[in-house]
Parts: sequence; structure tokens; C-alpha cells
Amino acid sequence: MLNQIVEFINRYGFPIIAAGGMGYFIFYTWGWVTKDIKPVLRETNQVLKGLTERIRLLDSDLIRLDQKVRVVLHLRGKTIERETDEADVIINKEHYIEIEDVITNKPKKPRGN
Repeated sequence: MLNQIVEFINRYGFPIIAAGGMGYFIFYTWGWVTKDIKPVLRETNQVLKGLTERIRLLDSDLIRLDQKVRVVLHLRGKTIERETDEADVIINKEHYIEIEDVITNKPKKPRGN
């Protein structure tokens, strides 16, 4: 086998043999992609489209549910705006501290302190 390869290289030259080898490699890769990979990608694309549609539906359901909860709380006379704003400030402060610790390589602070 090795003798045949050496004989071909001596007869036709290395560039011609290398070009033939690269041509076969491209042919093999093209066949593998079209036979094995393309069908899997099509199926995966269909699943991804279905999941995206489900996420959109869930998002719209959450928006409607949030609106209903706000209306019910408003009709009961309770305001949650102040509590929500205070919670957002606390969360943002903790998030800022954690990001600052990561940037400066400080050890993580335990929560609740």
C-alpha cells in the first residue's frame, strides 16, 4: 500500500496526489453533511420553532395574568408599587455588590448580612 502511494507520487507528483486527496475529502464531507447532518438540522429547526411559539404563548399568558393580578389588587385598594420599588432597589444593590466583587476578585459575601 505504502509502495503504491510512493509510486503514484513519483509518477504524478505530490501536488497532483494532494489535490486528488483533498478532492476526495471534500466529496466525503459533502456526502456526510447532506446525508447525516441536514435531516437532523431540519428536525431540530422544527422543534426550535415549536418551542419559540410556546415561549411566546407563555409570555403572553404571563402578561395577561400580571395584568389581572394588578387589576384585582387595585380594586381591593392595595398598592404594591411601593413594596415592589423597595424590593427592586434591594435587588439592584445586591446585584451591584456581586458584580463589583466579581470584578475585584473579592470573596462572595454571604446573603442576609
